[in-house]
Amino acid sequence: MEILQQANARPLSRFPNHDLSRPILELNRVAVRFGRTLALDDISFQLQQGERMAIIGPNGAGKSTLFNLIAGVLTPDRGQIEIYGREPGDHICIGYVPQRSQVDWQFPVNVADVVMMGRVGKLGLFRWPGRSDWDRVAEALDLVGNADLAKRQIGELSGGQQQRVFIARALAQEAELMLMDEPLTGLDIKSQEDIFSILDKLRQRHVTIMVATHDLNLAAERFDRIMLLNQQLIGLGHAGDVFTHELLNRAYHGQMRLIETTNGTMVISDTCCGDGEDIHDLPGS
Repeated sequence: MEILQQANARPLSRFPNHDLSRPILELNRVAVRFGRTLALDDISFQLQQGERMAIIGPNGAGKSTLFNLIAGVLTPDRGQIEIYGREPGDHICIGYVPQRSQVDWQFPVNVADVVMMGRVGKLGLFRWPGRSDWDRVAEALDLVGNADLAKRQIGELSGGQQQRVFIARALAQEAELMLMDEPLTGLDIKSQEDIFSILDKLRQRHVTIMVATHDLNLAAERFDRIMLLNQQLIGLGHAGDVFTHELLNRAYHGQMRLIETTNGTMVISDTCCGDGEDIHDLPGS
């Protein structure tokens, strides 16, 4: 059984290679190039255990690249990344929830099997899952509210149910740091609320969350800190410190217009997926 401490206490890690005196995530002057293109430059920040951070920025800002670096899929050209004081490749505690557009939903596999994929790091490639592994899968599906869908093919699920399956996969992996790449895109309000209800449960388990999103309001209302990113780290902190005219214009360049109205500041941008413009109230205005 998972060992849980009191909400205000620092929990024990399930992974012996973790130095709990260090931040769960630390980047120091990280840069990465793809050919001649500079994808990220001079990125430095720390993330504390149990924190919930939103990553905001235009398309092509480097949000997915940042996640791939943290997960150990990419290696930085310069700088250092550490998870509890060690390089990402030494860890199996990092869970990744991909964009739904990146998944082949017609692949002939059921929900329980997808969640079991999260156990591969624990099992190794040549061991069959045992009873305790299937118990983990059942617990993860129960926590995200998908227990009754275990035998369904993943393509038969709604968008919100599909996202919950991949959160369950990260839970079965026993992830302590969860990277979620635009998990709310295309979901209705109820499905979004269901996702945040699950994230609230994960906070109680001291799971650290990083979410890439285009929604400034959700970032301001639901996250501890916000990172404003466009190849460089433009701003990092609370919404009132990050969502300023100066920093937003630096991040979005000509893709964003700030309009003063009698009700406050409106943000109009064309950076989100889909046709037309996106309109938001500027948080804190």
